[in-house]
Amino acid sequence: MRQYVLHKYVDVYAKRKVINFTKAFFRYLAKTRFNTRYQAFELFLEMPKALQKRKHVTSRIVTKRDIENVLAAIEQAAEKEEIDECHRLNYRAIMLFGAFTGQRPLATIARLTVNQFKQALGQDKPVLDIPPECDKIRMQHYCPLHPQVVDAVNLLLDDRDDGKFIFEQLSFERWLRERKILLSQCDARFVMGDLRKFAEQYGDIIQWEQSNRAYILTHGVSGVDWRFYKHPLPDSVYDIYMKYWGGVRLKNLS
Repeated sequence: MRQYVLHKYVDVYAKRKVINFTKAFFRYLAKTRFNTRYQAFELFLEMPKALQKRKHVTSRIVTKRDIENVLAAIEQAAEKEEIDECHRLNYRAIMLFGAFTGQRPLATIARLTVNQFKQALGQDKPVLDIPPECDKIRMQHYCPLHPQVVDAVNLLLDDRDDGKFIFEQLSFERWLRERKILLSQCDARFVMGDLRKFAEQYGDIIQWEQSNRAYILTHGVSGVDWRFYKHPLPDSVYDIYMKYWGGVRLKNLS
């Protein structure tokens, strides 16, 4: 039976399904006939062991130069009047915020409001309080704002209703699709998700402290220590973050 199934079916899921049905039939016979010897046949119905594929490091690399290339493309588009001044400022702020914080595009960046940033910028140490409904894993957390982010966001707050979303997320995604800005280290175009990749990958370069990184990115925080023991305060989150990111500056390349 085993040999027949392995030769008849090509798809591994089909092989596994038929073999599991056969095992279940033997268990049924063992129960209905009160004879446990039927279950012994399961020994002959094991799937062949497959070799583990080698795991590769991601080939999608996002560098500081890639971020600066997109910032430069935004400026060039404004100079050519392809986008107006409001969109230039908004797209630039999205890039800086996403690159420096690594927040998720749809779950977080697209949902942040003007009032949330006003409250953050009113503090001596600007820290954004991100509520559970603005996070993919529904984890409330503090997100420090880099000085370049502060400068960029300040330009978006004038005459804006507090309840409005601060970033033109969907508009920026459409612009990126039309612009098709290529990454320098791989054959792929830049997308919004690459901002989070940059924060992770550049964080390795500057040796960003792992606990602070995991908390701000809400990545790998499902363990017992995070659920029951750790509870960072905003000032300490900001201080640790700025220790690593404070000296980083993003420029507009021509």
